[in-house]
Amino acid sequence: MSEAVNGMTRQMGDALQQFQSLQIPGDVWQQLQQDYLSQAGALWNRALHAPHDGKPTELPPLQDKRFADPSWNSNRLSHFSAELYLLNARTLQRMAEQVSGDNKTRARLRFAVQQFIEASSPSNFLALNPEAQQRALNTQGESIARGVQQLLADVQRGHVSQTDESAFEVGRNVATTEGHVVFENEWFQLLEYKPLTTDVFERPLLMIPPCINKYYILDLQPENSLIRHAVAQGHRTFVVSWRNPDAECVHWTWDDYIEQAAVKAIEVVQAISGSKTLNTLGFCVGGTILATALAVLAARGQQPAASMTLLTTLIDFENNGVLDLFVDEPSVQMRDVTIGAQAPNGPGLLHGQQLASTFSMLRPNDLVWNYVVGNYLKGEPPPPFDLLYWNSDATNLPGPMYCWYLRHTYLQNDLKHAGRVTVAGEPLDLSLVRAPVYIYGSREDHIVPWEAAYRSTQIFKGRKRFVLGASGHIAGVINPPAKKKRSHWIGKGSALPAQPQQWLAAATEHPGSWWTDWADWLASHAGTLKPAPKTPGRGAFKPIEPAPGRYVKERA
Repeated sequence: MSEAVNGMTRQMGDALQQFQSLQIPGDVWQQLQQDYLSQAGALWNRALHAPHDGKPTELPPLQDKRFADPSWNSNRLSHFSAELYLLNARTLQRMAEQVSGDNKTRARLRFAVQQFIEASSPSNFLALNPEAQQRALNTQGESIARGVQQLLADVQRGHVSQTDESAFEVGRNVATTEGHVVFENEWFQLLEYKPLTTDVFERPLLMIPPCINKYYILDLQPENSLIRHAVAQGHRTFVVSWRNPDAECVHWTWDDYIEQAAVKAIEVVQAISGSKTLNTLGFCVGGTILATALAVLAARGQQPAASMTLLTTLIDFENNGVLDLFVDEPSVQMRDVTIGAQAPNGPGLLHGQQLASTFSMLRPNDLVWNYVVGNYLKGEPPPPFDLLYWNSDATNLPGPMYCWYLRHTYLQNDLKHAGRVTVAGEPLDLSLVRAPVYIYGSREDHIVPWEAAYRSTQIFKGRKRFVLGASGHIAGVINPPAKKKRSHWIGKGSALPAQPQQWLAAATEHPGSWWTDWADWLASHAGTLKPAPKTPGRGAFKPIEPAPGRYVKERA
């Protein structure tokens, strides 16, 4: 074990040399070295010198959840390795903050350093993890055997297991709200849900979830289903269930997702409901697709949306946090020539596991290393958790569609500029969409920072309402009122200043879910009540199969 600790020290020395080649101001560099040597010396001295009275020295508690087990404090060498690691981590982070360069380069360096730091934690290695070692002794090696078995099983799956995937089945114990598929084409199935009320609002509600995930994040369990909540509020609810693209779909484009999916879904809902206007909701990339489709229809002189709800959605891609680090001209060109429409070997797929791995690395401790330690070092099978089952149910994307999206959103930020791009044959101008807009952001969102979601308030010209929820990208959205958890912020009056922090300074925090505020807002745009339909579909749009349908069950 001491050799492993010495290895960590050598790694730190190598990292120091690499940082020195980057431009850190000399006085700052000198101060960093002095601080590190001083603190490292103090650690060594405390570790090497036994107490004079023979009594064990009380070690300071480790302020990191990875080292919360008592074994890290009871074993002096383990405690030292953890303290040395934390010192190294703090020093590397300080150095990364001081490197000269443009903002994107510095941000990429900080991200890379954080990945290295979290991967090199002593808790991630059996030789340095006293808790895993003790478990191996207590179980006479069974925990290691189970860990190896789980590692081999995950190699077969192609990803680190975050939950017991055998505990769930789509349509059996997730995605169970009753409904029917009433339309399908190559790109999607349209689900219509059975009313839960005697009367429904005259205007239907169409939800478009992200195509990079399965729709049932909106319908995990009856008690936390946003879909069921909408149905229970009296909305005749329709949901797009995306097809999981395979080799037959590699030619699909962004225009296809707009024209053949979003626009088509709007037309079918109009035909089935008999209503010329409908309420619409888009979540994450689904919101980007929805807004683009409504702008295309607006360019054709159509305004089918009585309202538009955007949940953690990017429209203005100017500054989007850590995801920006992955996108630049060379990276987009690389995608173009490997899976894009003009790729020398023909278009291809972006496989779902690639996307899932990228998102996991945004929170590596929680979504990667936590499970490496639990699954493999301790031999603990991950417990069943519906949200993490959904998270592991990956979705592919067609290369041409993905390349267009990367270039015209994250790289060039074209969508917010009127006429800069043509979609489905129409110059795109989002300001033509006249529907009132409900815009929601999550305050701790690492995928769509709430400030980025807020910037949509400056793009649309209709009446707008912005609400900020607590927690992250998923937990902030999926927050049913009955749980009485978290909180949300509502602005003062209708003012939506250009700067999000100015809005927040004047906003008021309210306990509980934002769903109740949204339900009231949505009802005001839903029209009058009328008797609920007794059967799903209408005319040519007859029920095809029960919800959740076939498409959502296709695995990547």
